[in-house]
Amino acid sequence: MLLKDIDAGQNCMIEKLNLPFQMEQRLQALGMTKGTTISVLNRKGKGIMIVKLRGTRLALGYNMTKNIDVGKVGESS
Repeated sequence: MLLKDIDAGQNCMIEKLNLPFQMEQRLQALGMTKGTTISVLNRKGKGIMIVKLRGTRLALGYNMTKNIDVGKVGESS
């Protein structure tokens, strides 16, 4: 499942980042690593969303959310 498919108000767990190296490194430095739980706070349009990650709110665009694999909280891949 991709992050862009998660509805507002749901939680999910990061499984894999499929982004360019520098973008992936930046998100990992902000705490978005495999196994991290994130909450989708708000969705705007196609795939733009506001997420809560380790107590911090982040705005992610469609080009990011379509390349982040997530799973439901409590599932193992």
